[in-house]
Amino acid sequence: MTFSATAILILALIAALVIAAGVWAYSTANRLDRLHVRGDQAQHALEAALARRAVVARAVALAVAGPGADPGAADQAKRLHTLADRAERANWTDRETAENQLAAALAAVDIALLPPQLVAELADAEARVLIARRFHNDAVRDTLALRTRRLVRLLHLGGTAPLPTYFEIAERVTPAASTGLEVDDVRTSARVALLDEQDRVLLMRGHDPQTPDMPFWFTVGGGVEPGESLRAAAVRELWEETGLALDSSGLRGPIWRRVAVFPFNGELIRSEELFFVARTKEFEPKAANPTVWERRCVSAYKWCTPGDIVEFDRTGETVYPYNLDQLLPEAAAAASGITDPEVRSIR
Repeated sequence: MTFSATAILILALIAALVIAAGVWAYSTANRLDRLHVRGDQAQHALEAALARRAVVARAVALAVAGPGADPGAADQAKRLHTLADRAERANWTDRETAENQLAAALAAVDIALLPPQLVAELADAEARVLIARRFHNDAVRDTLALRTRRLVRLLHLGGTAPLPTYFEIAERVTPAASTGLEVDDVRTSARVALLDEQDRVLLMRGHDPQTPDMPFWFTVGGGVEPGESLRAAAVRELWEETGLALDSSGLRGPIWRRVAVFPFNGELIRSEELFFVARTKEFEPKAANPTVWERRCVSAYKWCTPGDIVEFDRTGETVYPYNLDQLLPEAAAAASGITDPEVRSIR
């Protein structure tokens, strides 16, 4: 029995179509798997942000019900505490309602009754919830867009995983989050984890002009000026704050992204910080073009090991970003690499 050239061609085309279909199905299933993993991670991040807001809400309740509080404030504090507990205990299907009730209760708090640090903590917690919710819903949208395609459903490429659902909570700006800035209006900052040959990171010690007895440590960096790129801002800030002239090709990243809300000099600042990594030989930092605040409030520079950072935190001098001692190995690996790593969120 012999096959004609036409028959062979048809069989080859059929085989090619079958192979192409198999490759498509395999790649689609893998993509769905990655989307589900992304969705799970986004949900965990959202749950963590909601849990942190509940902790801050209880701290707000304690502040509201402080010494000399009137009966109305005591009732408000009790309701806040109850709603925070209810939100934490609610299952995922009931979580939306509980979290919206907690958000409404927080919106009714007079922030003038709260200490500035607690106002900043509350604003930061609220901003993180909104950001985490958006990341979660973006992941849900992308997963549903692929899962609901006809061929994907017919071939059951999504397996037995349940369809993800959106998490709908009110994205309104509460009094705590609106003191001067809208939630979506952030100051973008370029920061640099500058490492020496021993993988020590250069930190600066400073303080808020209004709280000189509360020093803290932070990495080199500052706000991006209009029309300036992130890399250009990082290079400029390095030179202005340390005197180091570094070519932008020496930067790796950004590798980290941090959204922070904090009080400074009587104002509530909201900043989106993007961190680069660079390596250099140890040198004695000397500001080349310090700002007025830096001349007044920056008191020291130090090349720090993870142990130094832990000791600063232990003695009450906070280091930003948080857990920098645990992040340094990641920074060192990025500084030694030849490609830029993927950016991820930190605190």
